[in-house]
Amino acid sequence: MKRRNAIKGMAILPLTGGLLSKDLVGSPLEGNNVLPAGQSAAAVVTEGSFMAKTNIFRSIGVEPVINCMGTYTIIGGSIERPAVRAAMEAAAHNFVQYDELADGIGQKLADLTGTEWGMVSAGCAAGLKHVTAACVTGGNPEILIRIPDLTGLEKTEVIIPRYARTSYDHAIRNIGVKIVHVTTAEELEKAINPKTAMIYLTTSSTSATGQPLSLEVIAGIAKPKNIPVLVDAAAENLTIPPVHLKRGATIVAYSGGKAICGPQCAGLLLGDKAILMSAWQASSPHHGPGRDNKVGREEMIGMLAAVEDWTKRDHEGDWKKWMGWIDTMEKKVSGISGIKTIITEPAGLGNKSPVLTVSWDPAKLNVTAFDIAEELGRNKPRVALAARDQSDGTTTVNITTGQMQAGEEKIVADRLFEVLSKKRSPKPEMATPVANLSGRWNVNMKFFSSTSDHSFTIEQEGNWLSGTHRGDLDVRNLNGTIDGDQVRLRTTIPIAGDSLSFLFSGVVAGDSLSGNVHLGEYRTATFTATRNKSKAVRERVQIPGGPPLAT
Repeated sequence: MKRRNAIKGMAILPLTGGLLSKDLVGSPLEGNNVLPAGQSAAAVVTEGSFMAKTNIFRSIGVEPVINCMGTYTIIGGSIERPAVRAAMEAAAHNFVQYDELADGIGQKLADLTGTEWGMVSAGCAAGLKHVTAACVTGGNPEILIRIPDLTGLEKTEVIIPRYARTSYDHAIRNIGVKIVHVTTAEELEKAINPKTAMIYLTTSSTSATGQPLSLEVIAGIAKPKNIPVLVDAAAENLTIPPVHLKRGATIVAYSGGKAICGPQCAGLLLGDKAILMSAWQASSPHHGPGRDNKVGREEMIGMLAAVEDWTKRDHEGDWKKWMGWIDTMEKKVSGISGIKTIITEPAGLGNKSPVLTVSWDPAKLNVTAFDIAEELGRNKPRVALAARDQSDGTTTVNITTGQMQAGEEKIVADRLFEVLSKKRSPKPEMATPVANLSGRWNVNMKFFSSTSDHSFTIEQEGNWLSGTHRGDLDVRNLNGTIDGDQVRLRTTIPIAGDSLSFLFSGVVAGDSLSGNVHLGEYRTATFTATRNKSKAVRERVQIPGGPPLAT
């Protein structure tokens, strides 16, 4: 069975005008397909072509992935549009003075998007960093070259609503500013002071129109005080003119390698010209804190081409194509006993792509969504999709079609049908633990180029483990299991705007435990742990009967 959530429309206003002539760039390929040499633009991906030994990634021993996740940087973001690749190729054949190039692109982006000015950065995060530097320095290079030492400077604070704290605001903090949290409009009013350089927020339901601390509310407080408002809309569809500028933002930042399908290593900044000129001054090729965020002429021209291409794309046609792929996959798997499907058509601007959700009762199929995602993601042909356990006891996988390529929907449909149709026996109960891990453990962590001494305090009830994990800088809760001699532990560092989980998998042997630590995007470490056999100090505590008579 399936349910469709209605789409509410797409806020896109097409423009006209060409960036590069066809004679200069050649004939672009159709759609989003990246085709091997010799294949026609009409070619679609088959399992045979996807598994071809001539694939450039396989030439270095790396297995490519079918992207059913969306525009995640860790697997490549998006597929560049043919016009983007053609423009980047054309830009590679000449030298150009970069400030002149930035000025020309800035004006062209302004014309295309109905904004005051535009700038291309080395990714959205780099753009956030450059805008922060601009708001701290005001375009003064004497201040710029002192960053991140802001001692004695006037503008040294950035206000961020607590709901907008994410791992991406590292780009803001890289400038050396003090982050000030606010949760209400009243707190925002009080937080603004002469040191406030800008306000940063992300686009979310919490910043939406009508919310207590919406962009409109923030802009209404900030503008009379001349405080710039930077909005991070990295994964959103581009609206023309940008809706967030109309709502009161000073600058809006987009990722080039997400919905716009521009260069993966490019970002797009639109809005106030004076601030963006200062932001460009704070970026490469100029020396200073942004020199390490170099954006090349190819990416700059490619990003401009992506914006122009965006104004001409058949967005409704793309949506119909994506929905057709979902229908193909939905029809293939919906006949499997115990499987339910939901087709969702998001109405917002962020990560705007239709999604097929496949759900089931893991107790009936004897498999979880995590198991399915691992099976598809680690075996050929590899398919990356999202997995989640729901509060109602079901388990789900999500297939997002916005970055799939024609023909891949058939490969994914066949793979899903294959793995979900398998008859599986119930998972065996956990084996009797070979040891009782209760107590204190000394843990040595080995990272790529350093070691650290951590510790566990563990309580064990049967197969279940709980306790604490003392790391380098804090103490966090620990939970996990012991299955025979196999130990699995999870701990998470709670940091504002960030989350780092340590997933320990090891084998216990007597009073020692060793194995690997999965660190998510930070890859892996290894660990060894030995039981701490030292006796706790036993000492009576004596309480004085009154104030001390000596100090």
